[in-house]
Formats: sequence, C-alpha cells, structure tokens
Amino acid sequence: MRPKVLKLLSDRNLGGVNKTMEGLISSPLGEKFEFLTANVSEAQTALRSLKPDIAIFHDPCNWQNLTSLWKIARQTRLIIHDHHYSKGFEDYNVPSKFRFRLMLQLTYGTAHRVVAVSHAQGQWMREHHLAKPENLAVIQQSPPIAKFLEIAPKPRDRPLVLGAYGRFSQQKGFDLLLRAMQQVPSEQVQLLLGGYGSDEMMLKQIAQGLENVQFLGTIRDVPSFLSQCDVVVIPSRWEPWGNVCLEAKAAGKPVIVTATDGLVEQVEACGLVVPVEDPEALAKAIIQVASLSDATLANWGQSGRRAVSSAGSKYLEAWESILWEVLATS
Repeated sequence: MRPKVLKLLSDRNLGGVNKTMEGLISSPLGEKFEFLTANVSEAQTALRSLKPDIAIFHDPCNWQNLTSLWKIARQTRLIIHDHHYSKGFEDYNVPSKFRFRLMLQLTYGTAHRVVAVSHAQGQWMREHHLAKPENLAVIQQSPPIAKFLEIAPKPRDRPLVLGAYGRFSQQKGFDLLLRAMQQVPSEQVQLLLGGYGSDEMMLKQIAQGLENVQFLGTIRDVPSFLSQCDVVVIPSRWEPWGNVCLEAKAAGKPVIVTATDGLVEQVEACGLVVPVEDPEALAKAIIQVASLSDATLANWGQSGRRAVSSAGSKYLEAWESILWEVLATS
C-alpha cells in the first residue's frame, strides 16, 4: 500500500505554489505515494478520515495557525514547505523582526522537517536559528518545465522584446520595471507585460505615454508567451525562489533579475543581476542587453537551458528522499 501524503493549502491563487504542488502530485512519485489535498481549514476532518502518513503544510505560518500545526504534528508526521518567507520578505513587511522570528521558531518547531525552496532562504533560516539544523532541508523548487524546454530558439527581434509576467503586487516590482522603461529608448526595447492583480490600475498609470509597453492580461499559456520574448525580466522586491526565472531559463531566454533571495542563485552565465529597488540600474541593464550581440544572447539562453534541463528530475529525487526519510521517523 502506498503511503498517504496529504498536502494542505488554503489559497489556490498562489500560481507558483500550485504549479509546483500539482506537478509533484502528477509526477512519477504518484506511483510510490498517494497524494491527497485539502484546505487547511479542513485539516482535522481530513486527518481523521484519510489518516495520512505525512502532512505537508503549504500556507504561510503565523500565530493563528500555531495551534493547528501543533495538532497536525500530534496526529501525523508534519512537513512545513515554506514558499513565502525570506530575508527580502522580512525587510519589506516585518516591523518587529524579534516577534516574527519567534513565531517562525515556534511554528517550524512543530514540524518533523522544514523545507526551504532556495539556498538563500535556507541560509536565512539558519542564520536566525528559525529551524533546527537537523530538521531543515533545501529543495530548489521546480514546477513542470518539459513544455518550456521544447520551445525553439527564435531570431532576435528589433526592437528587443522584453517579457515579464506575474501577479501585479508590490512583491513583483513591476512598478520598478515600468519606471525603468521610462528611461529606455522606445526604439530599442518593447515590453510585453502579462499578469493581473490589485496594482493593475497603478501600473497602467505609470505606463501612460509609454508606447513600447503592452499589457497582455493574464497569461494562460506561458510557454507560448515566452516563445515571443527575447529576454525575460524579473524585477521582484523579494522572491524566496522565483519560478519565472526557472521557466525563462528552460525556455532558453536570457534573464535580468534583481539581487534578492532565491533569484541570485539562479543566474550564472545566463543574464544580469541588478540591485533591488533601483529603476535606474534596471534601465541600464535593459539598455545593455539590447546592445548585446545576437550570439551573446543566444549563448546566455543556451547556458540557462542547460543549467535547468535536469531540474525537474532532481526536484522529484529530493522529495522522494525526504518523504522516505520522514516516514522512517517515529
């Protein structure tokens, strides 16, 4: 009989989390483990009826769910998979770091394992003693990327086609990107911006007068969108991992990213890294990329694709290893 793994998540609008979670459920690991899902609010009912061998908690930890996590850990083995918090998140959102870190120490302390999604996030956890070293694991995140790896190289367009996509929120930094585009000659770069969210009106106001910026709305077919782009930019203020960077690399696209959290460790010989919250530096990077030779951009794209070609299999191997490891604990 396959061990039962119950994945607990409340917000189905978290695109990156959902893509990664659904990819794991539909992967070959489904032949070895029975993956089940439930809303966090239904956790106790699910635990009683399904009797899982492991529960994986995907929601952001907070003071309100501390008791719930303690109850879950009393009934089954608990893994906290943290997609949410990082040094960058803390810098922008946490007025009292002492209280925040105490909450994380207590909530992480309920779990048999805490899984970080990047080395940067894991290092932040270790530096502040948020989780016991023996209970902390790092598994670099990877949603399914097979369709991205199949995207054929495209001749470079002039003007350069810059792509960006994601939630229109403070975290994703699209306001910084649009302010950078105000400093980029329109004849050099065209920006395709896909996404949705509460900041849409504000972003469109910033973009007024920018004839080389096009809002595409929600991107339903990401591989098709990326096939139109020459370069992908990720201007996030914080990003524990950054699936967009992984997808862009798998699609063979050079990237421009901000120097935050898990984005930095994803960029080696495949693009540029610029300071966070610096539209001027971002504009200079965009202009620099637009002036590069076709051969350089092609080499960056190929290098990025090679770097992630086995990311999916490594991700599954790491999860299989930790699941068996946790099952072996009493």
